[in-house]
Amino acid sequence: MKTSNSDKLRRLTAVAMFCALAYICMFVFRIKVSFLTFDAKDAVITTGAMFFGPLTALVSSAVVALLELITVSDTGIYGCIMNFISSAAFSVTASLIYKYRRKLSGAITALVGAVIAMVACMMVANLLITPFYMHVTVSDVRGLIPTLLFPFNLTKGFLNASLVLLLYKPVTRALRASGLVRMQNTDTPVKTRKTTIIIAIIAAVLVIISILVFLMLLNGQFELYRT
Repeated sequence: MKTSNSDKLRRLTAVAMFCALAYICMFVFRIKVSFLTFDAKDAVITTGAMFFGPLTALVSSAVVALLELITVSDTGIYGCIMNFISSAAFSVTASLIYKYRRKLSGAITALVGAVIAMVACMMVANLLITPFYMHVTVSDVRGLIPTLLFPFNLTKGFLNASLVLLLYKPVTRALRASGLVRMQNTDTPVKTRKTTIIIAIIAAVLVIISILVFLMLLNGQFELYRT
């Protein structure tokens, strides 16, 4: 089916909105652990990508990483590259799997795959890039993997996946109400209110556990936006 100009405009508007929201997340909610920083931008990018596909995920990851680089980043080009790899690995994987299985089971599989892909990519990226950023050896970075890098990225992945589960249904309703997206034949909504509530509870519990891991086991600190 040929895409009309109005459909393209709606898609562009929605993608721009998700990029803006992802950028705002960097100010509103941040957890710093050593030289690493978690914010919820990957969850926002991924939620948008679940509607609009892997290409949108890739472009959004690049746009948000560049915006961060030229405005608020204190890690320079190395941080920009790492942010892009993290966001793209997570959101592209999730949206690619979900594109071919638009069901609840597909969404869960997509998010599990996204966590695995992101953690794997970040382990490799840390070994290749972090030595230049921190001016240390690869052996030094390898020593950080079991105590900092792996647990941080794994917890980050689970937290982002949980946030996507919490965001997807309300965002779906908001986008459809605004006319920015249309129901597809392949979309299979959660069938019962009970199932929706169970999913929300599980996701909320995972969010709480992930934040506690950041704060208690990884010695993280909150940084909230200040005017």
